[in-house]
Amino acid sequence: MDAWRGVEVPELPGSGAEVQLRDTATGELTVAASGHRASLYACGITPYDATHMGHAATFTAWDLLVRSWLDAGHEVVYAQNVTDVDDPLLERAERDGEDWRELALRETERFRGDMEALRNLPPTYFIGAVEALPIIDAFAERLAARGSLYEVDGDVYFARSYDQNFGALAGPRSASGLSVGAMTELSAERGGDPDRPGKKDPLDPLVWRTERPGEPAWDSRFGPGRPGWHVECAAIAAEYLGPTFDVQAGGSDLVFPHHEMSASHTRVACSSATADPAHLFARVYAHSGMVAYQGAKMSKSLGNLVFVSRLRAEGVDPMAIRLALLAHHYRADWEWTDAVLAEAQARLDRWRAAVARPVSSGAPVTPTADAVLAAVRTRLADDLDAPGAVAAVDEWVAAVLDGQGGTGPQDAALVRATADALLGVVL
Repeated sequence: MDAWRGVEVPELPGSGAEVQLRDTATGELTVAASGHRASLYACGITPYDATHMGHAATFTAWDLLVRSWLDAGHEVVYAQNVTDVDDPLLERAERDGEDWRELALRETERFRGDMEALRNLPPTYFIGAVEALPIIDAFAERLAARGSLYEVDGDVYFARSYDQNFGALAGPRSASGLSVGAMTELSAERGGDPDRPGKKDPLDPLVWRTERPGEPAWDSRFGPGRPGWHVECAAIAAEYLGPTFDVQAGGSDLVFPHHEMSASHTRVACSSATADPAHLFARVYAHSGMVAYQGAKMSKSLGNLVFVSRLRAEGVDPMAIRLALLAHHYRADWEWTDAVLAEAQARLDRWRAAVARPVSSGAPVTPTADAVLAAVRTRLADDLDAPGAVAAVDEWVAAVLDGQGGTGPQDAALVRATADALLGVVL
């Protein structure tokens, strides 16, 4: 599956610092990349209603990580999936009397357009679940070879008891502090079936759903059917990034069960005499907060969605949308309002006015353009502190517009390049 078109990233003088992220599993700041090759897996959309502001905030956060890695001199390998067959997609298609494949294609294309408009750099690998079916089937075979799979009425489940490290991300001793009872509740709320009779453990996740009448199905070693969600991401990540990679990223609602289950699958499928299961899958877990609208979390089930494509169609500058997102730390929960967008548009106007200001004489404006670049780099290296980075540009802009010092074309060019290369904002 093709991603969207990339943009040229300006080169900046010097190089950025190593990014540290607040690891969900430990709660500690951790260097995000372990070597020259920096690898990221970001869980993608289920394309039945994209792209709302929660999606935009999440993927813009990971774009900041990619940009900071590139600025620090890393070779970046970024994989993102598209769950283009799953229950929510099929349910929406049936509700609207539409072919599920057409729905998935249309909404995936809408997502591509929104990401391109927001200037999010495309992933190295943009992989749909349907095209990855051979990869998923081969990965599931490895789970079966470990004896970790069992059947319930033709459906195939993973026995979590085979993973001695289960709960490393969301278990009772983790930063999230989830008890087994809490995990069971979340499983029921987020697509699991803990109450299904015949399961060995309520938390055991589905790996392969046997064919149902009227549903799409593909052949596999388990017979006709389709894959579960968690094994999809585990298989794609392991195939394109390897069984151990740097960062697993997604919304905070994916901590459990999705990221816990994908990691658990990988620990069992890829363990060997030379691969310690505890060190398989992601080194660092990064999770973005939830975006609310009209007093409740923005969600498809509630229908309280603000779509990027709709704002674009109304003539809103995508750079104003991006600045509205950058005004909030990626881990924070926040609410989208008309005032948030208006403030972002006013900020964009000020920034553009400042870099277009005629050359003026006198002592250089403080902070200097070099200081702005250094401050933006420092703030992004500290757990992607976008609000702090934006504030650094704001300070320079205010000084210029208030006539507090002299500016030249090189100053404006460096601030413009800094905003573009590191924040993804074109002035």
